[in-house]
Amino acid sequence: MSTLLELFADSLLCFLAALFIASAIHLVPGQHVQVVAQSNIVWLAAGFALAMLLLYSFVGLYRQGSTPMGLGTILRRALLALLIGAYIIYLLISEVANGPSAGYVAGFVMLYLLVGLVMVRVAVFLMQRAIGAPRVLIVGTGAEAQSVAQDLSALRRIERKVVGFYPTSTEGPAAVSGDKVFSRSLSIEEVVRQNDVDEIIVAVREQRGGGIPVDQLLACRIRGTPVLDLAGFYERAKAEVPIDSLKASWLIYSQGFVQGPARRAAKRVFDVVTSSLLLVITAPVMLLTALLIRLDSPGPIIYRQERVGLGGRSFMCLKFRSMRTDAEKDGVARWATQNDSRITRVGAFIRKTRIDELPQLLSVLRGEMSMVGPRPERPSFVAELQEQIPFYDLRHSVKPGVTGWAQIRYRYGASVDDARKKHQYDLYYVKNNSLFLDLLVLIETVSVVLFREGAH
Repeated sequence: MSTLLELFADSLLCFLAALFIASAIHLVPGQHVQVVAQSNIVWLAAGFALAMLLLYSFVGLYRQGSTPMGLGTILRRALLALLIGAYIIYLLISEVANGPSAGYVAGFVMLYLLVGLVMVRVAVFLMQRAIGAPRVLIVGTGAEAQSVAQDLSALRRIERKVVGFYPTSTEGPAAVSGDKVFSRSLSIEEVVRQNDVDEIIVAVREQRGGGIPVDQLLACRIRGTPVLDLAGFYERAKAEVPIDSLKASWLIYSQGFVQGPARRAAKRVFDVVTSSLLLVITAPVMLLTALLIRLDSPGPIIYRQERVGLGGRSFMCLKFRSMRTDAEKDGVARWATQNDSRITRVGAFIRKTRIDELPQLLSVLRGEMSMVGPRPERPSFVAELQEQIPFYDLRHSVKPGVTGWAQIRYRYGASVDDARKKHQYDLYYVKNNSLFLDLLVLIETVSVVLFREGAH
């Protein structure tokens, strides 16, 4: 909710700033201004607001991590976006109004936007403090309940106040403190009413056997109190689908996993348009990269490697070569790690900036990959991961991507444990995939690359 408020307030501020620009260049004496139709000014202002929101997004101002950004980080990122915006404004004003006024107007507008941006976030913070965090009742007293309580405390962006725990009859020894455990002599409805509970989280992995008072939970749900299970809580709180507590029935009956003809057609159009545009924009970077690889170490410029794609079918994944040609001279596939000794000097840079992935835009045009999706793995790794990670094959129900939800949410993966964690993010994407989510991933990828927030 706070992000939506910030988006709305920032867009309004930018829209008003554009109207001020239109007014100011008409009021500067001695300027020969090209008159713009009044009806077009509104559209120009809306376009400016959209452009600034994209710049804010590219620097990560709306990126939701486990903890909110500090004021210093917000200021640094906002200044980067505003400097780019100021330059664009300066060029536009110079086209319609000659003289030194362009610099003054652009500078004033950027100062106004910076102050407004900070004030919006301070106001949202104070409003959240005044309203207070939603109050949560956790059903369960075991390790899962304790883990949920700890996550609610750590994840400040979804801050909740735990009012206590309600025990079930099938759990073993309690893992939570006794002073917060309600007596089973009270019904859940009474606990909810007496403690002004806003939400209930059922933190019990095994729900069969009659240990959970389903009738009481249903009564609370009917009266308007949301009830979440473990999978639903983590999907909302962490934007991932936890596989430890996941059941096939939840995947079958829950909403999502939309892969109809309309979705596939929209995604294909999106892939073709964005990959074509990026190929044109990044062509100079790709040519320079190819030259540097050739000068840095012997071997091919493009590295082709077999990967597993849609439906479990293999394809040849293209990348700029970032390792020595003898990286796997014994023929054994190995996980790439951070600070890997096999990586060349140029390779270290292009991996950090994801330039090595740019040749995969050609695979997107050929239809082997998508712009957004789970990263494709090598067949030998897939065989290993299928045995150790539940529901691993679900990632092959969509095309692999140049970038993905797991890449912008998790660090570099170099082990089975890392693959398990990233798979939880991939499941979230497969379940919730949409054109909006694809756009969000592409925008946040820019922030990840610029500020090295995520993984390769």
